[in-house]
Amino acid sequence: MADFTPSSETKSAVRKLMDPLADVTAFDTIVQGVVTNNPFQCVGYNAGGVDHPPVEQSRAGYTARIVYQDALAKTMALITVLSPTTAGFTAVANQIVNDTAIATALGGTPVRDLGNERYTATLKCHDANGEIYYVNFSRDQVSLTSYSDEAIRSRLETWADTVAALA
Repeated sequence: MADFTPSSETKSAVRKLMDPLADVTAFDTIVQGVVTNNPFQCVGYNAGGVDHPPVEQSRAGYTARIVYQDALAKTMALITVLSPTTAGFTAVANQIVNDTAIATALGGTPVRDLGNERYTATLKCHDANGEIYYVNFSRDQVSLTSYSDEAIRSRLETWADTVAALA
């Protein structure tokens, strides 16, 4: 039986945040800032006849939680909504909170459970050395995956050190 033979040495690294990102706006500002400003010095490339930007968002998900509480703040019901965009996340969460028919059906008063909302985004980056790597953002950590050149990790770490929310 044939064995799998490693063809490359890829690494991953994680930065756990001291405090979770405050809200979806803070999260989105950081992610979109990377896409727009390209602080990792990535370069555009062509793959399979398709041009790709230096940094592109390959995946995102935003989870809103709305709890329905009684007069004593006891949870009566919970609605969780997953959206692929911040606009959808905000619009749907606000719609649910303001929907009196849902509140009547479930009982209780709707309240956003902001502390338990989750956000994730994955950015695909193309380094000048030809490597494609991924930067994964969540509310409580940033991870770097599928890289081999330590200069990539160093650039990401240097940039993260300049972003107060990523301490």
